[in-house]
Amino acid sequence: MLAVDVKNIKKTFVTKQETVEAVKDVSFQVEQGEIFGLLGPNGAGKSTTILMLTTLLSITKGEASILGLDIVTKDKEVREKIGVALQDTGIDNLLTGKELFFTTCRLWGYSKKDSEKRTMELLELVGLTEAADRRVKTYSGGMKRRLDLGLSLVHSPDILFLDEPTTGLDPGSRRVLWEEIKRLRDNGVTIILTTQYLEEADELADRLAIIDEGLVVAEGTSDELKASIGGDVITFSFENDSDLKNAKNVLNDAIEDKDQLRITVENGAAKIPSFINDLNKNGIIVSSVSASKPTLDDVFLEVTGYRLEGSAGSDSSNELEVK
Repeated sequence: MLAVDVKNIKKTFVTKQETVEAVKDVSFQVEQGEIFGLLGPNGAGKSTTILMLTTLLSITKGEASILGLDIVTKDKEVREKIGVALQDTGIDNLLTGKELFFTTCRLWGYSKKDSEKRTMELLELVGLTEAADRRVKTYSGGMKRRLDLGLSLVHSPDILFLDEPTTGLDPGSRRVLWEEIKRLRDNGVTIILTTQYLEEADELADRLAIIDEGLVVAEGTSDELKASIGGDVITFSFENDSDLKNAKNVLNDAIEDKDQLRITVENGAAKIPSFINDLNKNGIIVSSVSASKPTLDDVFLEVTGYRLEGSAGSDSSNELEVK
């Protein structure tokens, strides 16, 4: 049985001023026990998709099921199977971490004794035992994220939805949360997470779907998506905009990326000399050129035509400086 089965779901918001298609057509399937990532920029439809799948927002069209349960007709049963940690949560800052866990356990129907036991288990799980008696308002951003993660696990859900779980965290805190997420997966929890970080998708997701403007534009494992580009990525830099524009006419298959041109070919390093020769014949000066294996950044650029904001770009190898 699939953990999540999504078929052509859509979400349209209608106001007096306009009609907005937040999710145009999204389909994917998630196997039990895997981490599935939804990668895309802000406004792509990732969070809206999560809200629909967790029964917090109605579906305009299409259908979806959680462990075989239709999310529309079996919404109560679905909520018992899932845990949810959204970007914006209403955590009570005046309570201590221990009090918040205990109260949440009681709301889920645990007895006082079981609530005390479960509270200590979860505090240890997310590394907050030493901060258990501190008020939440004194927690750092990373600690609050781990607290929120723990609260979503109170009722031992089969499936966990995480909406951009590491947004705003420093690199160290992000790494700690990654380890928590992978440990949950290793313990049998199915995880669906949204992210706008390429490194996070590469690190965590067993499989992922790239969402752009409310549509799934690519899906597969990280390696499958990188392989789909084929060959090596050659990146050319130029002294001025004029040379870049002229080079684009010579390298017909190249993609313009800010102030560079990128082209994907087999055996890239070996073909660099012939490309430079063609450009030089046309009076075009190349300031630098590099060849590298495709990254998720290259995949995203290939399928959407632009980069994720803040992406660092590909890690170059075999870089050659041309003077």
